Amino acid sequence: MYLNGVVLISTILNWADQEFQVGNDLPYLIHLPSYAATAWYHRKLAPELQAQPLRAVLDEVESFVWGEYASALLQGDRLEPARRRAVAERVSRYAGVSVEFVERCRLRLELFRYLKELLRAEGKTVGRLDSRFTGWDLDSAGESPEFDPSMAAVSIGYVALFNDYVRRELGYESDLPYQPLARVWPWNWGDEASNAYLNVAETLRGAMTRNPHLRVLFQSGYYDFATPYFDTVYSVAHLGLPAELSGNVETAFYEAGHMMYIRAVDHAKFKADLAGFIARSVAKP
Repeated sequence: MYLNGVVLISTILNWADQEFQVGNDLPYLIHLPSYAATAWYHRKLAPELQAQPLRAVLDEVESFVWGEYASALLQGDRLEPARRRAVAERVSRYAGVSVEFVERCRLRLELFRYLKELLRAEGKTVGRLDSRFTGWDLDSAGESPEFDPSMAAVSIGYVALFNDYVRRELGYESDLPYQPLARVWPWNWGDEASNAYLNVAETLRGAMTRNPHLRVLFQSGYYDFATPYFDTVYSVAHLGLPAELSGNVETAFYEAGHMMYIRAVDHAKFKADLAGFIARSVAKP
């Protein structure tokens, strides 16, 4: 069955963008804009950056990622010391952490280290699903957070509401525990990603070229580290679609996290973006 449209909410297409492993520099590039958004939200940027709107800050950071930062990581140990220091200073400026920390990380800020480091001086961590949320660990000197404060803050409300709905309104009763997240880690991608990173961007490209009427909407939150918004930007830029189909891809971004609809302003924008996309997708030529 051919579809008119597909909506991808808080998504990752290519897992090479997400796996922080030695020899894979993509995740460090993909995550830096979200680090900058998080530092901006928690007011950890330099005054001249802090005074700008978030989108203006991200435009500057994305330009750095596409150019100087990507080039520096590509050079590895061939990068000259003076330029290494200059890049470290830029990463520090955008991520809101010290230059020394960036240099110790070899210019590569791993996600869970960052979640622990940004507010370490205050004894706090920031959330993974939504980095606007903060939490406290027993060990402030640790390497990574004990838990995701955004998950702790949000999930209980949804679980309670769902349990009330299925029992009170639907009359469904069961003694089985309700799992808000599937217990399926580690993922097994099967033969499709054996000895490789799973990449379904190519699957999407194939579907769009076979069905040129298929439209796709990506909806992403700036404060989402589970599926960073710049992953969408990068993946769309690497889909390999013919120019005639490039207009079939739309993106929408929100000043919220993985569940962007928990912020009232973005809930309204989310609905408007979704309704508009559906209307455009089903409109007759």
